Amino acid sequence: MRVLLFATTTGYQTRAFGDAAGRLGVELVFATDRCEQIEDPWQDGAIPIRFHEEDRSVAAVVAAARERSIDGLLVVGDRPTLIAARVARALGLPGHSPDGAAAARHKRTTRERLRDAALPVPWFHPASVGDDARQLAAAVSFPCVVKPVALSGSRGVMRVNSPAELLAAVERLRALLLLPDIRAERNAAHDAMLVEAFIPGREYALEGLMHHGALVPLAIFDKPDPLDGPFFEETIYLTPSSAPPDVHSAIIDTVARAAEAIGLHHGPIHAECRVNAAGVFVLEVAARPIGGLCARALRFDRQETSESCALEELLLRHALGESPDGWRREREASGVMMVPIPRRGVLRGVDGVDDARQVPRVDDVRVTAKMDQLLMPLPEGASYLGFIFARAGTPPEVELALRDAHARLRFRIDPEFQVLAGTQIHYNHAHG
Repeated sequence: MRVLLFATTTGYQTRAFGDAAGRLGVELVFATDRCEQIEDPWQDGAIPIRFHEEDRSVAAVVAAARERSIDGLLVVGDRPTLIAARVARALGLPGHSPDGAAAARHKRTTRERLRDAALPVPWFHPASVGDDARQLAAAVSFPCVVKPVALSGSRGVMRVNSPAELLAAVERLRALLLLPDIRAERNAAHDAMLVEAFIPGREYALEGLMHHGALVPLAIFDKPDPLDGPFFEETIYLTPSSAPPDVHSAIIDTVARAAEAIGLHHGPIHAECRVNAAGVFVLEVAARPIGGLCARALRFDRQETSESCALEELLLRHALGESPDGWRREREASGVMMVPIPRRGVLRGVDGVDDARQVPRVDDVRVTAKMDQLLMPLPEGASYLGFIFARAGTPPEVELALRDAHARLRFRIDPEFQVLAGTQIHYNHAHG
């Protein structure tokens, strides 16, 4: 059996899929823009594509599939989701619809489809980054949130409480959208932004599989840190969620309706929600699984056997036609901390990693930032310093272990202006 994996990187998340494929005896072929010219896609195990050239990339993958059949496909990251959906349709494989994949990548379209499906949405005001911010400030109420329509991971998302703050946030977003890594995507959506009401309440994430139109929830994560702004950096995910059962049911039901409204039919989804007295507000439903190393916080057991597997293996099984019925998340509580970047500067060293790994119930501590990398916190940044994983009997024990381990880490970060001329600085945009 052969699975095609669309990926924006060949890093740690794709390696996890490679390990899972090895356990299953599955051949994994990558479709990515992070590889050199390939002479033979099947011998080299990769098909070069360009995410900003969708028609050409779809044609290249379909042509390669005519030589050797593809039995299933998966996506890592947001950018390849539309190409993957178009390839799935062309090859007659189950997957999300191209229209749904495109809608999931665009925050304005997502809001419009949720509104049209009578789901709870905040008021929202679409705008161009070139619009007069003073007129925009006069047209909205506060507090509100300024966000780009096509970036992920809270990048560029800012809460503002006054017209003056809105003007400053718009200028900051304009500068962000002019950064070379963003302009290189050649995406017209990066010329647009959205202003919408700030939604109070607790935030949750749902990891799930759409199975021929039906949502199969895999995990609901609590986010114990308040996400009230001015920026919205996620840090800790805990599962199982400690919310009451009626909140779990409401999240699952609303995400299922949101996925249907957006047009997501078959494959992994990752949803973000806010819950308050007015109901469940779906912030987004991405047409791909949880990103980066965060998937390591999830393991699954098959009820009628002693089998267990990681998320990547479960997704590969599903891509090859296996039903997710019978698989359940492990009984132990688990969680991950996405280690935040405290300030802008150049990473010079990390101390205390071994000490942090010795904290009871901590599974691992992984520093993914590179030495001499230029670190940028939100809202401009798009990466984390690393990840901490823990498992325990209860979510509070997991949270305590994660925070204890984090407190033992010391990151040596030089101010950017202290970097000597000629020093090479690496800027890594991989996001968790």
